[in-house]
Parts: sequence; structure tokens; C-alpha cells
Amino acid sequence: METISENKIKELEIKANGIRKSIIEMLYEASSGHTAGALGMTDIFTFLYFNALNHKPENPTWAERDRLVLSNGHICPVLYATMAHAGYFKIDELKTLRKFGSRLQGHPHRNFLSILETSSGPLGEGLSQAVGMAIASKMERGVDRIIYCIVGDGELNEGQNWEAIMLASKEKLDNLIIIVDRNFIQLDGSTEIIMPLGDLVSKFKSFDLNVMQINGNSMREINNAIYNSKNEKNKPSVIIAKTIPSKGVKEWEGNYKWHGKTPNKEEMEMAINELNILGDKLK
Repeated sequence: METISENKIKELEIKANGIRKSIIEMLYEASSGHTAGALGMTDIFTFLYFNALNHKPENPTWAERDRLVLSNGHICPVLYATMAHAGYFKIDELKTLRKFGSRLQGHPHRNFLSILETSSGPLGEGLSQAVGMAIASKMERGVDRIIYCIVGDGELNEGQNWEAIMLASKEKLDNLIIIVDRNFIQLDGSTEIIMPLGDLVSKFKSFDLNVMQINGNSMREINNAIYNSKNEKNKPSVIIAKTIPSKGVKEWEGNYKWHGKTPNKEEMEMAINELNILGDKLK
């Protein structure tokens, strides 16, 4: 297992805290968008862009880069914010989210922002795209590329995901890492009331995948799961990441109503103040 130092963990946590502030500010400016999932997945996106992905922000079309497919495109504020903090574009551009003419559409759109790997919005399609990318990468000689695919737990209600998983297993795509945002919420309530997903670990294992279940807000557990996945041979990997919706803002955490709600000025100022206090503690 590849260890991660306490200093690196602290560095990533501080970075994630800054990204969360950017997410809240951009959603306030937009007055439209999705808060809970974006804040909940910030630790994972931070780890990927600042510790795991083989990529070059200064050369975003570098041919040998890893690929990251965001299937549940509505949480794109975390993708945009993390990319900006990583140097893909200026942080100030985040405040154009969902504005007319902005490159930062409400769901990722390559016609507007060409450095994205995919366009997404209709749920259930991203994993099929990622499987196709993983198969294509296997055909490239001399390229050791990982395809990461982020999916929501509510999104697993879409049957197309399971067709993609069957193909990934059949093709032994050990260059594919699926990360499930297991936050137990979707638009209008609990996933387990709307359409129960049950024992996801057993479900994925039945398709002969390498399966891990982790605390998706723990940098150490994220590190261990990614390392395990990268070293798995002849099987795709799935990381079921239990995350806290709206992580970082206690008043919103776990509340499904923040799935598609944005903060007003008072709520934004409260949340930023809370994250500033946390940031001071982390430092």
C-alpha cells in the first residue's frame, strides 16, 4: 500500500477547503445549480487533481493524460472549481457559471469548454463512455493510462450502467476506476426510499469487479483505494465512496433539499465564514 504523509493530507485538506469556498461563491453568483453533491465530492476531486491524475494543466490535450469522466454532470461546480485551482483556467472565471456565453455551462459541455473529456447531463451514459475509452486505451501501445469515471448513486437507477459494467468485466478493464458518490440522496429524497440500491458491494462483486467501500471524505482512505485500484490486474475497480452531502457546512450536511438548491447571500456568507474557521484550524 502506498502511504500518504500527514503533511500531504493536510495540504490536500487545505486545498479542498479553498475549493469548497469557490463552489459556494460560484453557486451564489449563479443562483442556480447543485450544491450538496459538489461539496460532498470535493475531497475526491481534490485528491484526483492534486495527487492521482497523470495530467498537465498547462497542456490539457496532452495525449498520454489520464481521463476523468464525470457522468453525474450536475455536480460540475466541483469539477470546474478543482480544474481552476489546478491551473486549467483563472479562478475568477468560476463566477460566470451558468451565465449566457459562459464556458462553464450548468452541465459539462465540450462545445463550450473543449478541455473537458466529455459532455454530460443525461444520467447513466458516462460509464458507457468511460468503458469505451478504457477499451480504446488498451489498444494503444506504450500508453499506461487510467480512466476514472464518477457516477452518482441515484444514477445507478439507470440500467445502462449495468450493461457497461458487464462489458467492463468481460474485457477485464483494469485501467478503469469507477468512483460511486454514495451520498444516499437524490433530487427529491433518499435513494433508499425512491429506488433502494441495497447492498452495492455485493452487486458489484457479482459482476466480478474489484470492490472497495470507503469514507469518501477521508484523504487517507481515498489514497488507499486509488492505490489498490491502480495495482489491480485483470479486473475493473469500483470505489463506493460514502460522502456527506454538503460536506463542510454543518447546517446543510445530509439534507437532500440542498441537492439542487443554491445559497442566498446570508447563507453564502455563513458558509464561507464556517469554512474560513475550518481553514484556520487546518493551518
